[in-house]
Amino acid sequence: RLIVPILEARRDYPGLAQCYQHLTQAYNRVIEFNKTGKRLLGRFFRVIYYGQAYFEDENGVEYVYKEPKVTSLSEISERLAKQYRDKFGSDHVKMIMDSSPVDASTLDPKLAYIQVTHVTPYFCKDELEIRPTEFEQNHDVDTFMFETPFTPNGGARGSVEDQWKRRTVLTTQYSFPYVLKRIPVKDRQSFELSPIEVAIDEMQAKMGELEEVVLGPIDAKKLQLRLQGCVAVTVNAGPLAYASAFLDPKNSAKYPADKVEDLKDVFRDFVRICYTALQINANVICSDQREYHNALHENYEALCSALSDLLGEFVYPLDDSNNNAHRHSLALFSAISGAPNNSSTA
Repeated sequence: RLIVPILEARRDYPGLAQCYQHLTQAYNRVIEFNKTGKRLLGRFFRVIYYGQAYFEDENGVEYVYKEPKVTSLSEISERLAKQYRDKFGSDHVKMIMDSSPVDASTLDPKLAYIQVTHVTPYFCKDELEIRPTEFEQNHDVDTFMFETPFTPNGGARGSVEDQWKRRTVLTTQYSFPYVLKRIPVKDRQSFELSPIEVAIDEMQAKMGELEEVVLGPIDAKKLQLRLQGCVAVTVNAGPLAYASAFLDPKNSAKYPADKVEDLKDVFRDFVRICYTALQINANVICSDQREYHNALHENYEALCSALSDLLGEFVYPLDDSNNNAHRHSLALFSAISGAPNNSSTA
């Protein structure tokens, strides 16, 4: 597009035809990827090197790497391990797969340590509203996030009442994509989420997953998998576990009243988006999936019943089957995100 005005000034019509042909192909590919969602844009990883004797100036330096397509944590870890074991010797390199902070003073100075953690691009809500597509959320990015679960007793995992989470946000010196595959981190910020804040965050994430399939091109298989994870009535795990732990009148007084109300609001929205997803699923399933859909709906009704008891209010949405389900979901998402109804958000 940048060269088009030049070609027009030169009256280079063959060149213009070639440019517009190229643009047509590019936009057709965008349409294709938006329909299928099958674009592999790469993954990001945080890598820190420890060991003054081995890494010298890179000792303690934190990088974000961009790896192609669907590179897994194990793949990049194995590649870096091989690279540095070939360089320093197989007995002198140790990988750290835990994302927890490392106390360098406790490490063996005779060894080279490499810590690798998967990170994801991080945006505030306002940024997401202007980056609605997957491509925009992976292009021109310099801020990344990873989370580390922990409990007061020192373990990584515990009951929902004891589960804390540390969120670390990294900012790189330059934006990806870049001429190099790794960029040093110039700033990091960490903050902790209390158990009830973890519950709010996890429930918002579940809603986001459902919104992704409800608002985009409908993928029936993905929709059903997301629904199954959302409406499962399990006391010890999932949405009902959070509701039982923090919204039961016997327990809710232990937690800040504003956080309890925030979690209630999240559950009210969660029930609505699940209902919308069930409506859409009813319209896209084949005849042989009717029994499976009925089972999902029964689980949903059981979840609503349990939530009604815990919240002390009727949370089952009224039947609006006469409304268009997709339009309903757009209005719901606007209410959740605070965006205007005509906003485009992923």
